[in-house]
Amino acid sequence: MKACYMSVTAETKQSNLAAVEGRIFDVQTFSVHDGPGIRTTVFMKGCPLRCLWCHNPESMEKRVNIGFVAHKCIYCGQCEGICEHGGHSISDEGHDYFRERCVRCGSCVPGCPSGALEIAGRDVSAGDVLKQVMADAMFYERSGGGMTLSGGEPLNQPEFTKALLTLAHEENLHCTVDSSGFAPWEVAGPVFELADLVLYDLKTVDDDHHQELTGVSNKPILANLEKMLESDDGPSVWLRMPLIPGCNDSDETVSAMAELCSELSQHPRLERVYLMPYHKLAEGKYIQFGVEYGLAGLDSPSDENIKRVAAIFSDRGVTVRHD
Repeated sequence: MKACYMSVTAETKQSNLAAVEGRIFDVQTFSVHDGPGIRTTVFMKGCPLRCLWCHNPESMEKRVNIGFVAHKCIYCGQCEGICEHGGHSISDEGHDYFRERCVRCGSCVPGCPSGALEIAGRDVSAGDVLKQVMADAMFYERSGGGMTLSGGEPLNQPEFTKALLTLAHEENLHCTVDSSGFAPWEVAGPVFELADLVLYDLKTVDDDHHQELTGVSNKPILANLEKMLESDDGPSVWLRMPLIPGCNDSDETVSAMAELCSELSQHPRLERVYLMPYHKLAEGKYIQFGVEYGLAGLDSPSDENIKRVAAIFSDRGVTVRHD
């Protein structure tokens, strides 16, 4: 009876975890830049940071977003007929989308035949997400890949994140969490303990500078990183520094980052340090989702600039990788 009771209890716990709901905006298969091997990356809605260069502007709010790509519109008028709030107007001048009237119900999206309208954000259960992730299990086995949770910020939905990680480990999946680290340790610690690998973003060391670039302090971020590296049962860590021209690529800023990484390299769990050079591929997404982009027109860092930054790290005994 005891063994049977334990079995039923475990089954009930798994069922409860599978029922935990969260909000995501994408599931990307065959991802090769979000951890080792071939991975499926689950992108969660909501982030407390407002990084000037964010390449997923639709992830910032936890609320659902409606995207509109004007050049895809064929002026069929279906959205205008569906919307009960006057959010769309089709005329000889074109298609006007009035975001201030939109209640983000998404009713106009399924009826759009050209794909000009897109909804970002849907509520799902952890069990349903894992089923989608497990569809590519054979590729994880062959490549050493697994599941990556990204966003947005996974720590912004901690219960959903923990449910996904726990269920994935029961399937023997390698689990990676891509995080800014901005959360109380009481929230971040239990999530990181469930991860095999954490991709940890560091933007700049100076707190005032960090607040200018992201809108939040980096004090909890740095404190959580230290605690995670010192934890007896912590995950492996790959530090990732976005390299944004004119924002955090000065000699002073890079030197401070290199010094910090040199100090942290004493921890065996810190396996790699990456530079993530800025790219402007996300500019169109800001227009699509009606979000103001403060870095419009900014070019990617030159090869010479990347080499200069890498050399500063190298002078302090830190080898950095970059794509």
